[in-house]
Amino acid sequence: MGIVKTIKDVDEGAWLEFKSIAVKSKMKMGDLFEDMVEDYRKKTEEFWNDILEGPPILSEEEAKSMDETVKRVRKEHGFRKKKWH
Repeated sequence: MGIVKTIKDVDEGAWLEFKSIAVKSKMKMGDLFEDMVEDYRKKTEEFWNDILEGPPILSEEEAKSMDETVKRVRKEHGFRKKKWH
């Protein structure tokens, strides 16, 4: 038998659903939890890989245009307020 751990602030309904999923999957709750954590890790990694290594959202021309616009707007009066002490 494994070590018993406590998870604080788990809603009763969520706990019962978790137990039900384990029973339907014919798994121990600890094994289901490990699978869920691993699945979450993989999906998070895939998400960031898609964002960081996927095709660019903007073309180089669009990016340069946006950068120039931001530089111009930041120079406008009132964009930055001085803090008076």
